[in-house]
Amino acid sequence: MKSRRYAVLAVLVTCMILAVAFVASRPSTAQQKPEDKPSQPAEKKDLLTVQPAATKTPPDATPQKAPQKADTKIQLPGGDADDKNPIITNTDLITFTVTVTDIYGRFVSGLGKKAFSISDDKSPQEITFFSDEDSPVSVGVLFDVSGSMSGDKVKRARDALAHFIQTSHDRDEYFLIGFNSRAQLLLDRTRDGNAVLDKLMFVQTKNNTALYDACYLGVERVQRGTHPKRALLLISDGQDNNSRYTFNELRRVLKESDVVLYAIGILGGSDVGSSLGMEGQGILDELASVSGGKAFYPRSAAEMDDIFEQIALELRHQYSIGYRPPNFTSNGKWHKIKVKVEPPRGLPRLFVRSKEGYFAIANPK
Repeated sequence: MKSRRYAVLAVLVTCMILAVAFVASRPSTAQQKPEDKPSQPAEKKDLLTVQPAATKTPPDATPQKAPQKADTKIQLPGGDADDKNPIITNTDLITFTVTVTDIYGRFVSGLGKKAFSISDDKSPQEITFFSDEDSPVSVGVLFDVSGSMSGDKVKRARDALAHFIQTSHDRDEYFLIGFNSRAQLLLDRTRDGNAVLDKLMFVQTKNNTALYDACYLGVERVQRGTHPKRALLLISDGQDNNSRYTFNELRRVLKESDVVLYAIGILGGSDVGSSLGMEGQGILDELASVSGGKAFYPRSAAEMDDIFEQIALELRHQYSIGYRPPNFTSNGKWHKIKVKVEPPRGLPRLFVRSKEGYFAIANPK
């Protein structure tokens, strides 16, 4: 019996020794090398990937856009209530300003796009751009300081110009050109109306009159202006005798441009009814008409003040209209524009003044 107990005890001791030896032979988990760790599955790695900071766009940064082709899209401001911010996808856009008055000569504002109809060489057109906003203007002031403007003509004209500046939009910009034997740019692009008046304070009238050259320079300057609306204010007796450009050359330039010319004929007592006075009036009438503007001939200082204020108000109450002829061809031909306005119910007949037409000239590449 004792021998059996010793045999069982020996077997148990042997099993314990083998178990201890087996545990001792296994490597410790704490001593496992990093490279022996099992790698994570690929899909788990992707889920934990973070983009580098350099590739993230800060919240206040403006993303870069791909460059656009030149002359492929123009965004125009304004528009009718049912046609805000139209996008014109070409550059063959015919634009001009329109003045609407009632039978008493008062300016009519607040008309919608549907009140207007446009024809191009008698072909009806769809109005693509429309605005009646009180927007600022780039104004070229052409002041005649030749010998024929002697006496109190210059002082009366300068005083009346002050009324124009006071009535104008506070963001209008001015170009001042004085002319006698030659045209000279006295002020280039300023919003300081008083600076314009100061320049004319001590001018001396002398020599001949290069009126056409002054208008030509004025068109060239205001077309570089900041604002899309452009006008010339010509203050003269209308007599030219020293220009390099001819009347016909200037007339064509005004027909080609989008500049509206307003002429104020400063006629003295001896000019009224004389052949020179009549010739000067005819020149001013024609230059203003082809541009969509108007010529005025005040007979007194009070009337001159009213006229300058009237021109300033007209510029602030004009409609800007644009359309694209569907079969536009850059052949240089003259196209006649006809603008009609249908007054709202209950209003009397309305009158329209605008450019007579345009030359279909190719856009510069």
